[in-house]
Order: sequence, then C-alpha cells, then structure tokens
Amino acid sequence: MKKKVLFAGAALFFGLTACRYQTSTTAGTWIDSVEEVAVYQLLSTASELADSTKMPRTAWAGYELPFLEEQLEHKVNIDSIHPNPAKELLGKRRLCTISDWTSGFFPGTLWYAYELTGNDSLKMQAIRFTNKLNNVRYMKGTHDVGFMVNCSYGNALRLAPNDTIKPLLVETANNLCSRFDSIIGCIRSWDFGTWHFPVIIDNMMNLELLFNVSKLTGDPKYADIAVRHARTTMANHFRPDHTCYHVVSYNADGTVERKQTFQGKNDESAWSRGQGWAVYGYTLCYKETKDTAFLQQAVQVADMIIRRTTTSDAIPYWDFDAPAMSNTPRDASAAAVIASAFLDLSTLVPDSSKYFIHAEKILKSLSGKDYLAVKGNNAGFILKHSTGSLPHGSEIDVPLNYADYYYLEALLKYLRIRNDE
Repeated sequence: MKKKVLFAGAALFFGLTACRYQTSTTAGTWIDSVEEVAVYQLLSTASELADSTKMPRTAWAGYELPFLEEQLEHKVNIDSIHPNPAKELLGKRRLCTISDWTSGFFPGTLWYAYELTGNDSLKMQAIRFTNKLNNVRYMKGTHDVGFMVNCSYGNALRLAPNDTIKPLLVETANNLCSRFDSIIGCIRSWDFGTWHFPVIIDNMMNLELLFNVSKLTGDPKYADIAVRHARTTMANHFRPDHTCYHVVSYNADGTVERKQTFQGKNDESAWSRGQGWAVYGYTLCYKETKDTAFLQQAVQVADMIIRRTTTSDAIPYWDFDAPAMSNTPRDASAAAVIASAFLDLSTLVPDSSKYFIHAEKILKSLSGKDYLAVKGNNAGFILKHSTGSLPHGSEIDVPLNYADYYYLEALLKYLRIRNDE
C-alpha cells in the first residue's frame, strides 16, 4: 500500500500563500533575539537532516560516577546506568527514530516557530518532518503516542488543516485507549520492567490527544477515559505536600502495588519535570472539563513549585530534593513545561499574577545568555542545560528537543496574554 502523507501534492501546497501569525513585539528585544536564534537553529538542523528518517533529540554527553553518587546521595548500581558515549561523540547531535517518545517534539517546535514568526520556510520543514511520523498511528505499545502525534499532527491541524490529519489522530487515540484498564481506571504507561501496571505522571500529558479527538469526533469516550485517568492519578500519585510520585504501579484489582521513581533522586523525592507534568496536566484537565477539583489540584501543585524553587533564576534543579550545589544540574525542560502551565493557569484563577510573574521570570532566564544557544552552536538546539535521567547517567546538562518545544509554546502563550492586556 502506498504510504499516506499529511499533504498530497506537497510541492503544490508549499507554493500556496501561508497564513501569517503575527505577534506583538512589546515584550522587547529579548523576544526578538529568541526568534532569531530559534529560526536559525531550526532551519539549520532541518537542512542538515534533509535525507534522514530520524529526528534530533539531544546532544551526546558523558558523566562521572562520583558525580552521580554525589547528586543521588547513595551508591549507584553500575548495571542501572548507561555507558558513557565515545569521546568523539561528545557535544554532537544525537538522533532518534520515529518510535522514540520524543520524536514529535522537533516537528512541533517547527510548527510553533512558524506560528511565532510567520516564516514559510519553517512551515515547509514542519510539514516535511511531521509527515515522517505517519507510521506512529500504528503503534500500540506505548502511551507516548500523545506526545508523538499531538505535538506534530495536532499542531499541523491547527496551523495547516488537511483532511488526512483527523483520521490519523483518531486512529492514534484509539490505540492509546486500548491501553486503558477500566478496573484500574488508568492508561498503562510502560510495557517493560517488573511492575504489574505502571502509570507515570508523564502520562497526564498524553490526555490532551484524547480531549482533542473527543472534540474532533463528537464522541465522549475519549474524554471519559482521560477524565478517569486523571482522577485515578490524582487519588494515588500525590503526597500530602502536593508533590507527586513518578511511578505508581497497580494490581489487577486497582489497588496500588508500589510507588517509586525512575528518573528522580529517590522514591520520595520531587523530580522536577514530573512536577511540571503534573501542573500542566491538571491545568489542561480543568480547561477541558471545568471540573474545579482539577483546578484545585493544579493550583496546589503550582504553589508547591513556587515554594520549592530555590534557584535565583527560577530554573529548577533536576530534582527539587537534589543537593543544592554549584554543579547541581538544572532542568530547562522542567522550567519550560512549568512556564507553559503557569501561563495557562494565570488565565483561570483570580490570583493570577503570581503564576504569570513566575512564568515570566522563567522565560526571561531561558532567553538569556546562560540558557539560550548561540547561533550555530548547541548541536542545533535552542536551549541549553536540561537533564533527561540523571540516575541512569543519561542526558545530563544537555539540550533536549522537548525543552525547545515547551519553551516556544510558553513564549506564544506569553505574547498572547501580553497582547490581551
């Protein structure tokens, strides 16, 4: 069968006049410099990968075992960490296949950059890289299809509608729904490990695909599953101080098997990006349902994040419980997710200013010289200083494609709010 693509007759489509998405420049020159860097980095990377079937994920980086143990404050099992990459790879771009959970972020970032600037070259590349993900629609072994498809094709549907996109989103949402267990009340996250039915806080982010497909089809079953998952997660993932566990595994009867971490400092720590997934996910659920229990959850997590952010630039350490040392890695990806969520939250609650101010501080920090790449450097990515999985010796103090994605998403939200003032 001939492979379906997002746009038939792509060459003809590229020649059509594109819609322009204009934004105000009232935020000042720091936004202008971000646009300049983003356009250069993204188009350069897209050009360099013109013949590749893969996506840019990060840059190769190594680690020293004593440093990991210093951060984790315990001995590391050598079998649990990734081997260091070859020296000749360090600092170079690391690619991933379309089956990788991060594969949708680069095309999504291209879409956001196009929305931010109106640059037609970005639109052409967004279409091209989105089309590479067509076969994700057939994947049933991962919950991450929400990240993979909603960030790419979901944004394509907004910014360049085409009648081939809806069936792909519906098919992918059906596969995600097939991972839902009605007794447990959750969508299964992983198919590996010793857990019976693991659910990670990251899974809250994939609910957006289900809400969107419910609206596209008029079928409430997708939203109903999203709501069930969110309520079960709310009941079991959170501690009294409103921090969340990374992994909660369930028995077949719906009781909790165990609670732990996979990427955080320890089972009881507050892994920073996980807290970002939580506040983003529950803000989204309130926007979609108007259920005030979800809003209350989002506010409680947001207030916890503000209280526990001790860095002067508001970019959190990789774990809120990590030892605060001069060399403790930050996580720009967690900061970008938090900023995006906080900007939405600021439009939903009466006491909005503290969330807007915190998000603005994050964005200004990320847009400064300490985090924003210099054109032509940083392996083609926009932001520096993210952390993927420190306990596994993986992606420590590197650029990450999802940091770039949520950073541009937050910038777009920030500019819309400023324009509405």
